Amino acid sequence: MATEDTFAHCIEPGPLTAGGPHRAALKALPAALPELFAAVQGLLMHDYCREQYGLERVPEYTDTAHLRSAEHIVGRLLAGGRSLNERREPGERLGGSCRHFTLIAVAALRAHGTPARARCGFGTYFQPDWYIDHWVVERWDAATDRWVLCDAQMDEVITPGLPVAIDPLDLTRDQFVVAGEAWRRYRAGAIDPDRCGLLDEGKSGPWWIAGNLIRDIAALAGTELLPWDVWGAMPAPDETIGNELLELFDELAAITADPDTAADVRDRHGRDDRLRVPDQVFNFLRQAREPVITPA
Repeated sequence: MATEDTFAHCIEPGPLTAGGPHRAALKALPAALPELFAAVQGLLMHDYCREQYGLERVPEYTDTAHLRSAEHIVGRLLAGGRSLNERREPGERLGGSCRHFTLIAVAALRAHGTPARARCGFGTYFQPDWYIDHWVVERWDAATDRWVLCDAQMDEVITPGLPVAIDPLDLTRDQFVVAGEAWRRYRAGAIDPDRCGLLDEGKSGPWWIAGNLIRDIAALAGTELLPWDVWGAMPAPDETIGNELLELFDELAAITADPDTAADVRDRHGRDDRLRVPDQVFNFLRQAREPVITPA
């Protein structure tokens, strides 16, 4: 069950959500939903959703999609002298991924004292019969005494075009499946692992689920890495996952699938080199090792 220690951890900013000198700007964002999400949506653009806003599709992720910290992202947004509460036109928004929307929303919620954390897993509302790689916010709702999944990216442009109806402020746990639950379903034979990941050939499978499980554990521990950052025990696409790792992932999945026990994985993350985030990670898209924390 949720504890005061868990709440304190989910309010205290981590190395990537602290905001640095821009914490006051994060706190100036709305404290309540849906106003906060609307503000975030007016600042950011998912690079692969540009066409839905009448913009030209970029061939790859933009350079700003590789920014890891809220400090760097907000710094870029403030560089032109506009506040975070000034809604940008689609073409003026900062390019990134679903993780950018989640990171800034979590950083703002924490700045306002609301327990919140980023969750890595799979959305089932993008493509029928697919578990699509995705990140969302999980916040504590004191009114209902539960952890609530909500999608900071789904706005009035994207949401109506989804193949299924969702409430972005209260997703069911079948609409967004955290990585640990996806692993459990795969191991039980309930889902096809080759339909977990992205639609591109070679970008799905058990290795993808396992990678997202480790990313989710890192986020629960307070470090929300890029969706393409690789480290530790993440299997390669062509790697057979051996019994030792299968047992490890089974154990971790059982902890993180339940929102009330997910925070318990923090201690395991801190003492297991297969899970703990090192000072440098491998950026798969750039094919380069990069520091997790860089100067602003």
